[in-house]
Amino acid sequence: MGICNQTTVTQFILIGLSDLPEVRYPLFVVFTIIYQVTLVGNGVILLAIGTEKKLHTPMYYFLANLSLLDIFCPSVTVPKMLENLLTEKHSISYIGCALQLYFLVALVGTEVFLLSVMAYDRYVAICFPLRYTLMITKVRCVQLTAGTWVAGFLNSLLHTVSTFHLSFCKSNQVNQYYCDIPPVVALSCSSTYVAEMLILVEAGILGSSAFLVIFISYFYIISTILKIQSAEGKRKAFSTCASHLLVVCLFGGTTIFTYVRPFSSQHSPARDRLISMLYGIITPMLNPMIYSMRNTEVKGAIRRLLYQKACL
Repeated sequence: MGICNQTTVTQFILIGLSDLPEVRYPLFVVFTIIYQVTLVGNGVILLAIGTEKKLHTPMYYFLANLSLLDIFCPSVTVPKMLENLLTEKHSISYIGCALQLYFLVALVGTEVFLLSVMAYDRYVAICFPLRYTLMITKVRCVQLTAGTWVAGFLNSLLHTVSTFHLSFCKSNQVNQYYCDIPPVVALSCSSTYVAEMLILVEAGILGSSAFLVIFISYFYIISTILKIQSAEGKRKAFSTCASHLLVVCLFGGTTIFTYVRPFSSQHSPARDRLISMLYGIITPMLNPMIYSMRNTEVKGAIRRLLYQKACL
């Protein structure tokens, strides 16, 4: 399926997860269920926050944006992956590949920035509780959230232009089940030095800054919690942060592994696909469970929402 030298690539072939019929169909069923659970779980979180006035606070406003991202992110890659598993049609147009890469990187970047904003929100709430409503106003919430979306999409635009400015004439087989920067750049027959350095330096700076905000925020949060005298106070403070910290570890670790490393280094394609599934498919499914199980207010809102639906 490769394209010979001197031929311009007009479409790409996504390698996918497996070509074995006995594996493809079970995988189709599994990932269809995971995708549906992701949509329903995050949709319920959005409905619960939207209908429960008690949850109309900055913390849950940011959580609603996280749920939106967890709906959009797998929606960029999973439908095409399911089509490939079901029909064995593994091709994607050049424009389709560019758009898929753009929206995926934009949404992943936005989520990284949003997680740092959520960490800052918890830092202010726990370390400066009396000044929280003055520091985190509705206007400030909108500004911070809009900033994360704008930064994520502008960052992705830069990387998408840099990636597809390269020449592709060696092969059109993308060693992944969707179009992403590392496997697409690996297909280039021109120098990839600028594209690789751009993501290592620019994404490294932005990503490091975001995770530095998270690290510093939680350093002060933990220091403040340890000073609380009552065990109940400590438990309540930790419970408000535990969900967010778990999401950061799940999502942040896998995205760092995927993007902040040299593309030319030796790596296993199977391992890369597994890591990408963790942050692109599994984590968006787990996030609603993590937040609903650890948060009594969210659990209560979901119960009331389901009770109202059952009574209709």
